[in-house]
Amino acid sequence: MKKLNRENVGLQAKRPIKVVQFGEGNFLRAFVGYAIQELNKKADFNAGIAVVQPIDRGLVKMLNDQDGLYTLFMKGVKKGEEIQQIELIDNIVKGVDPYANFQEYLSLAKEESLEFIISNTTEAGIAYVESDTAEMQPPSSFPAKLTLLLHERYKHFNGAANKGLTIIPCELINHNSETLKEIILRYVIDWNLGEEFKNWILECNNFHSTLVDRIVPGYPKDEIEAYNAQLDYADNLIVAAEVFLLWVIEGGEDLKAKLPFDKTDLDVKIVDDMQPYRTRKVRILNGAHTAMVPFSYLYGNRTVKESVDNDFTGKFINEAVFNEIIDTLEMDRTELNNFAEEIFDRFRNPFIIHNLSSIALNSISKFKVRVLPSLLEYINIHSKVPANLTFAFAALLRFYKGTWNGEVLPVQDSDDIVAKFAEIWKSDDYSKVAKQALSVVEFWGTDLTQIENLTNAIASALEAIDANGIETGYKNYSSKL
Repeated sequence: MKKLNRENVGLQAKRPIKVVQFGEGNFLRAFVGYAIQELNKKADFNAGIAVVQPIDRGLVKMLNDQDGLYTLFMKGVKKGEEIQQIELIDNIVKGVDPYANFQEYLSLAKEESLEFIISNTTEAGIAYVESDTAEMQPPSSFPAKLTLLLHERYKHFNGAANKGLTIIPCELINHNSETLKEIILRYVIDWNLGEEFKNWILECNNFHSTLVDRIVPGYPKDEIEAYNAQLDYADNLIVAAEVFLLWVIEGGEDLKAKLPFDKTDLDVKIVDDMQPYRTRKVRILNGAHTAMVPFSYLYGNRTVKESVDNDFTGKFINEAVFNEIIDTLEMDRTELNNFAEEIFDRFRNPFIIHNLSSIALNSISKFKVRVLPSLLEYINIHSKVPANLTFAFAALLRFYKGTWNGEVLPVQDSDDIVAKFAEIWKSDDYSKVAKQALSVVEFWGTDLTQIENLTNAIASALEAIDANGIETGYKNYSSKL
């Protein structure tokens, strides 16, 4: 089988470098790489990407060996229909390893056609590292590397206002661009790079916060033979992703003109304020995940797909989302319902095995952020507890007992949280267990025993779960509300 490169597949021409992308991992190649490809195809965007390897070890050599080419397999479910797509991504012009050739990295700053910086260096990537200096080749952190790149561009073009860049970080932290800009400005001061350079950053460069959403399992090593059988070339960088893609970017009309995603079919939203979309994702997608894990696992399911396909657990999750979580959100109801339907399609994706045990990590802190706000807002609106979210809360507390019908449960949390629940579950008085668990302010950010009727409802649900199991327990518990 022929090697994957531009000559062998007839793609010799390379586009001008319009994007410098920090990160060469699976997510960026399946998300940003695909998005830019669609812009190139549908909007004549004509953008090449120079990929920067952000850490000492990475995939840049493999990318360069294939002339920046790789195959994206997209699989999923949309409105009940299974979809599979194969796309050869061809917009990476070159990969750069700043650890092997720092001057090649700095030379990217001199590209006339460069307009965008896009990154995903993991949540830990946007961080200030005090030991980084301007003399390091390269410094360790992504913000420090970017500061030097911006400074090189500033010097090369003599501070030209029209040579500023549009900077779009995709790391999964809230206000990611604001945080990145603050760290860059801190390095400017630390390294004495000058007030004029600082002003150029502030006045001539634009920082845009984002929300990204796509499940990318990555290289399908367990099924690689089946994937390779669909190609007529040898690709060492195959990446698999779901069909769903959402990219929310804070920006105005200027950014919409620069990134004409309206000419594509991609769900890329350029909005004044991305926080409602972040809340929507956290409450519906992440909230449903976190809420389903304990009760569904105790019921006997082991994957997300099993959970939503099962008659009982699927109905439970559906009602929790559509009748309780969505009811507390202020966005357009039709838009919220459509988003939730897409989420359930993603949950049913037969091509992605999403184990409940893998979602169970740090469930207490996740519940506090993802589910508890919906539960409390529902109580605030309706002056009663939401049946399903409250039962899911009880199942979470029961899950943290650590065992169920002789089985050790996959509780994965900090030692102090696990120890606290071991202490709480020394009692067999469900009212006492509920009161002790809900009163731990460190868990929930507030004393939940002060919420009217919540402690009694949790105690009732706990007793019903232990007496009758999840399904019958839920029916008995909910009948008393």
